Amino acid sequence: MNAMIEQAAQTLAAGLLIGCVYGLLCVGLAFIFSIMRVINFAQGDFMMLGMYLALYIGSSILPAALLGASAPFIAAILAGPVLFVVGYVLNRILISRTTGLRASGSSETESHQAQLILTLGIALILQNAALNVLGSAPASTLTGLSSSAWEIPLLYDEFSAVFLNKPRTIDAGLCIVIAVLLFWFVKSTRLGKSLRAAAINPEAALYMGIDVTRAHNIAFGLGIAIAGIAGGLIVIYYPAQPFVGLEFVIIMYAGVVLGGMGSVGGAFWGGMTIGLVQQLSTLVLPLQLQNAAIFIVFVLVLLLRPQGLFGRSVERA
Repeated sequence: MNAMIEQAAQTLAAGLLIGCVYGLLCVGLAFIFSIMRVINFAQGDFMMLGMYLALYIGSSILPAALLGASAPFIAAILAGPVLFVVGYVLNRILISRTTGLRASGSSETESHQAQLILTLGIALILQNAALNVLGSAPASTLTGLSSSAWEIPLLYDEFSAVFLNKPRTIDAGLCIVIAVLLFWFVKSTRLGKSLRAAAINPEAALYMGIDVTRAHNIAFGLGIAIAGIAGGLIVIYYPAQPFVGLEFVIIMYAGVVLGGMGSVGGAFWGGMTIGLVQQLSTLVLPLQLQNAAIFIVFVLVLLLRPQGLFGRSVERA
């Protein structure tokens, strides 16, 4: 009995740690949708770029000998500003043509169709460019903490404990901090409030002197930067390869829909739910059925609460 409790506690801890990373991935995707109403199929591939960029920064730019075990985490954070610039420019020259005020003459269905085709094309370009430039061999980074863990004793038995892998625990902590900072930015800063205004009513925001086009550029850049940082954190324990985004983009969409479309905070909890279900399902199901368990819960939630766990039918941002 004690062994079963210990296994369940260990699995729960693993689910919480991976759920925080999934939550940050979902936040990036939900942030873009909540502000711009853009369904970005390339989000997983920007995560992939973040993985490779963090590997490059950590191995070629940062003084790893001085930074020691913290170098991969710093590299992951530094990947964010680079991808913010990429997202800002990409939206300015390309994505903005299918969204916002430029697409106001088209129906919502037509604009979403254009966005889907455009972002899918970007995803294919990124995948094949990475394949040709970087090759198909998986790449990963190691930190001095990779094989170490914190031991948390369980009170019911002096011989039982939960082990928290140090890189995954630090990843989870950083994901929580970044998500909280984003929520604070949107709720409390002048720029964040202008982004919310551009999301709720772009035309009214324009009349109030808000540059809606710039707001959308910033929103897309931030969403891409968040995906890149999450990718940089993931590559510390999960290898990068050109098509790795496909493995995560479905998790992102499932988490966003579970949390409630348009709800950035709900997206984090949706990603957390995905992580918990994925890990806890291994207690009763074979490992290869993890994703099946995710979609069973996904369907059940949508049947009982179609707007998602934290969504509202009228919520815009």
